[in-house]
Amino acid sequence: MSLLSPAISSLARMRQWRIEGWKTNPADAQREVLQDLVTSAQYTEFGRKYNFHELFNIRSFKQSVPVHEYNDLKPYIERIMQGEQNILWNTPVYWFAKSSGTTSDKSKFIPISEESLEDCHFKAAKDVLTMYYQFNPESALLTGKGLVLGGSHNINPMNNDAQYGDLSAVLLQNTPFWGHWLRTPDLSIALMDEWESKIEKLAASTIHENVTSISGVPTWTLVLFRRILEITGKSTMAEVWPSLELYMHGGVSFTPYREQFRKLIGKDIHYLEMYNASEGFFAAQEKPGDDGMLLFTDHGIFMEFMPVSEYGKKFPNTIGLQDVELNKNYALIISTNGGLWRYLLGDTISFTSLSPYRIKVSGRLKHYMNAFGEEVIVDNTDKAITKACEKTGAVVNDYTAAPVYFSSDSNGAHEWLIEFEQEPADLDAFIYELDAALKSINSDYEAKRHKNMALRSPIVHAMPKGSFKEWLRSKGKLGGQHKVPRLSNEREYVDAILAMKEIAAR
Repeated sequence: MSLLSPAISSLARMRQWRIEGWKTNPADAQREVLQDLVTSAQYTEFGRKYNFHELFNIRSFKQSVPVHEYNDLKPYIERIMQGEQNILWNTPVYWFAKSSGTTSDKSKFIPISEESLEDCHFKAAKDVLTMYYQFNPESALLTGKGLVLGGSHNINPMNNDAQYGDLSAVLLQNTPFWGHWLRTPDLSIALMDEWESKIEKLAASTIHENVTSISGVPTWTLVLFRRILEITGKSTMAEVWPSLELYMHGGVSFTPYREQFRKLIGKDIHYLEMYNASEGFFAAQEKPGDDGMLLFTDHGIFMEFMPVSEYGKKFPNTIGLQDVELNKNYALIISTNGGLWRYLLGDTISFTSLSPYRIKVSGRLKHYMNAFGEEVIVDNTDKAITKACEKTGAVVNDYTAAPVYFSSDSNGAHEWLIEFEQEPADLDAFIYELDAALKSINSDYEAKRHKNMALRSPIVHAMPKGSFKEWLRSKGKLGGQHKVPRLSNEREYVDAILAMKEIAAR
């Protein structure tokens, strides 16, 4: 047990009154955040261009500053990476989070300032800890170590003062010295970029630690679990780490992985979902089991919510917290203390509660299927997969899907590539349940499936284990937070993975 643990846990509990402040008055907190952002950046190049010194309220800010996507801000970011400063933000920026949540060949480099580290990412992490202790006052979380499955980082070749890497690597490199006493593995292992060797070293170096919490991407966490069980000969992770009490996850839906975690861990633990992206730490569950994550309104990020129907318009309409509705999909637009201004994040969220404001991530603006007006999003397919697994006893590791377009002799369909951990006894029964679940969840899909008029029954391929991993490796995208998109309106991923399977079968 670290000597610092009692002191840190006491400090964590004392933060609750601050959380209650912004939780109770979220709109006021957001107004103050925007005022601080605009005031801080008024003398930057960007601030001068858009007359930040004249912007005194939310309305004038929205009228003056256009909505940006990454390519709009990319020229500014490239100049910062080459050593220029005071471009988007008023304090020096030396770190960049390399964002590659999809398999796109083009990476995004998100500027990380001292303020975005301290007042967003680290502040939010402390608040997550405080909320967990509030829920579980008898927790022994800090009597052991937190296992962090981090990413890698590199020196930026354009400027020796600047570095970039996965968000987790940037955060690990900037963690206060005492924070390293509370986590495992050693930094040299945590920052390795070759994931197969990394898993071996992670397993060997953590087996004998007293691990009480884990944070990381579910797919790689499961790979680590299985390797540790192979090495130790144990049946469950509870035998390896008997004090394990918490798993923190985010980035992808945990729904398809929950049953595998339950079986491999072998005892009941708490699961907390967090919404922590390269661009900022936006939300987290207050306590395990909550329907949605508490929106963080006082963490250096001003948020606007764009109805999905506005996407693609030159001047899209956005609304504030006071106007959002329950269970409606919005694209998140953010202005941050790292220098992103009215930045279209690309995620879609919906509100599960308006008092307090709680959200869930429902998908990505560009990751959906709507080839036939069915408007299927990742939240729909995750739920449908879960229901089909419950009905057939299957366990799914990963999946991707894309449309099959109309031909001269056939109507459309959805084609699924599914990698099963445990295949259903009857694949046709699984397909039936998957289809039925999607009909019950999505009325547009149900309408298109009526009498097979627009959509016929789904086409499902049971993929060999490791198929997605091999395809990612072939693209140089193995490891970290790289993943095959769940859904696409185009067929590039499905066709490429099927072609690789065909070659392997020859």
